[in-house]
Amino acid sequence: MSLLQKIQQPIFWKNVAKVAIPFFIVVTIITLFMNSWRDIFAGNFDLVNQTNFSEGKWKQFWGFKIVLSFLYGIWMTNKKMA
Repeated sequence: MSLLQKIQQPIFWKNVAKVAIPFFIVVTIITLFMNSWRDIFAGNFDLVNQTNFSEGKWKQFWGFKIVLSFLYGIWMTNKKMA
């Protein structure tokens, strides 16, 4: 079955969500730790906010992860569905 046929099935999108949401959470946590692990463990969340989210940085931070998770969810679901 081709991808175009699969995306017309509601179960495909449920499976995409089942893959994409946990992947999004894991990627977000890993990225935050990579960017600001010292500040997180020190409890300095104002500096974490300034480093990752202030002055429009949140758009790039969240946008990349949302797109990456969505594409990964589609790819894995397409690969696993018969």
